[in-house]
Amino acid sequence: MLTELQARKAQGREKDYKLGDSGGLYLFVTTKGVKSWRLKYRFAGREKRLVFGQYPEISLSEARDLRDEARQQVREFQDPAVEKRKRKLASAAAAMETFEKLGRAWHELQKSRWAPVHADDVITSLENDVFPDLGKLPIPAIDGPVILATLRKVEARGSIETARRLRQRISAIFGFAVSEGIATHDPAAGIVKALKPMPKKGRQPAIIQLDEVRKVLVAAEASGATPVVKLASRLLALTAVRPGIIRGVSWDEFEEVDWNRAELAPEAKPLWRIPAARMKLILDRKDEDAFEHLVPLSTHAVDVLRAMRQITGRNRLVFPSQRHAHRPMSENAIGYLYNRVGYHGRHVPHGWRATFSTIMNEKAEREARASGQKALSELDAKVIDLMLAHLPKNKVESAYNRAAFMERRFEIAQEWADMLSAGLAAPMVLLDGKRR
Repeated sequence: MLTELQARKAQGREKDYKLGDSGGLYLFVTTKGVKSWRLKYRFAGREKRLVFGQYPEISLSEARDLRDEARQQVREFQDPAVEKRKRKLASAAAAMETFEKLGRAWHELQKSRWAPVHADDVITSLENDVFPDLGKLPIPAIDGPVILATLRKVEARGSIETARRLRQRISAIFGFAVSEGIATHDPAAGIVKALKPMPKKGRQPAIIQLDEVRKVLVAAEASGATPVVKLASRLLALTAVRPGIIRGVSWDEFEEVDWNRAELAPEAKPLWRIPAARMKLILDRKDEDAFEHLVPLSTHAVDVLRAMRQITGRNRLVFPSQRHAHRPMSENAIGYLYNRVGYHGRHVPHGWRATFSTIMNEKAEREARASGQKALSELDAKVIDLMLAHLPKNKVESAYNRAAFMERRFEIAQEWADMLSAGLAAPMVLLDGKRR
């Protein structure tokens, strides 16, 4: 067997020569003194040779390990030369596949399963928080610490839930890469416990006094935010839908509104029909039209939409992103607006639902006590629940109730809008600050 000393002292001669070791391994020495480890083996009845690499980059002990691995492959009916070539090609292919390229391919494959707003949220979150750090890196260069460093930046701004959601998306992209043969494992899977824990969820902060909640809108609309964000905030307050519903609304969801008229026709019952696919429903109801949500629109809500029509009437989306007209506005736009004007931790976009429910239920109770008819208060409580899309547990009852008490729902929507809008600027004024 060859020794390390013999390998080190081997010099070039007039002709190339070999220094044998064992098991077919030998050191090949050229006339110029270049030394490389090679293996002679037989596969499928033919004598073949495999080059491992140069000495001393590969030591004698490492060459023997490579020899043993190759001989094991032969025993398993695999040609070591073919396996080496496959690994080399796979490595080269992986180096060409950047994380952003794989991420966009994964998103393209998945987006048909998602609601359009969610699909936009996914790719936007990757573009904003992941691709700038990881996008240009080849898949093999990304490990757990690299991913964790990227997510730490998101955590540092207080977005704990976003960081955890991004880890799930990065993990899904690596799962896709593994299935395509580009990656061998998912490095994002092992960093779950290294992320900051989610804070305990409580009630969404909400102001429930009418005079105080009007001040939220006054402060927000006096800020330097864009008209799109201000008007989205106003419509959110007037309709008490979930913030995600506002972001993704398209013009074709509104009914019985003649946009060419300055005012509603006397007999019009303007309605916002929100498809089931956009509602926060359990998955087996997503494709059932019976579970779409109907939102009666007050005259004040229609005025907001008329103002928006002047800005985005030619778009599909009512409240598009400032950068990309085909994408919805940022999921944080309204929340950031409220934070900037002093309502951080006091009132959040989702809080309008609690505000509407509390104020209108209290109003119904006062009126019921004054008239001595408790049943009226109980009826309004049920109607308000329907307006908030709080579906009964019974699936059949849910389907029937979606359009129940529609006349009273229109009345409550208008009552709420009249109360909330007292003293607020007309929506048209929010377009450019000039009264029209």
